[in-house]
Amino acid sequence: MLGDSLTSGHGLIKGESLPDKLQEALQKDAPGAQVLNAGVSGDTTAGGKSRLAWSLSAKPDALIVALGANDGLRGLAPEQTYANLNAILEAAKKAEIPVLLAGMRGPPNFGPEYGAAFNAVFPRLAKEHGTGFYPFLLDGVAAIPDLNQDDGIHPNPKGVAVIVKNLLPHVRDLIAQVN
Repeated sequence: MLGDSLTSGHGLIKGESLPDKLQEALQKDAPGAQVLNAGVSGDTTAGGKSRLAWSLSAKPDALIVALGANDGLRGLAPEQTYANLNAILEAAKKAEIPVLLAGMRGPPNFGPEYGAAFNAVFPRLAKEHGTGFYPFLLDGVAAIPDLNQDDGIHPNPKGVAVIVKNLLPHVRDLIAQVN
């Protein structure tokens, strides 16, 4: 799972990160499945792109791409986010690794034009690459205080549980592409 702090488990104790809980949930359906945590707090799509070769060196059977939150928070150009994610998806395709792209939404503070352009990046890429697609990683968690840490951005354990529940059917579909 290539991502940022939402993947790495920022503010959570060991074993509570999204990849840890996703792996735990998968044990019923896919015993032995391992979800490797390739999340780096603060990472942008450019950072994910720059360390993709390192992440792929583990020879994963599939890839979940969960990047873009920091691009949006920093107001980076949606075209830049698109180009970086496109390069990641191209590399996965070249390596014949199926992908699940987890989308992100632009924060409202940059205005509706930025938000619309940013939000369009993820479904466009999923369509162009024919990848699995989960439209919004934080669906059902964003802006809900009881599901987030005090910073209001990072999910707490209850928020991670909601993400896992929502994401799990898409991850099962991804695993089915491998088997």
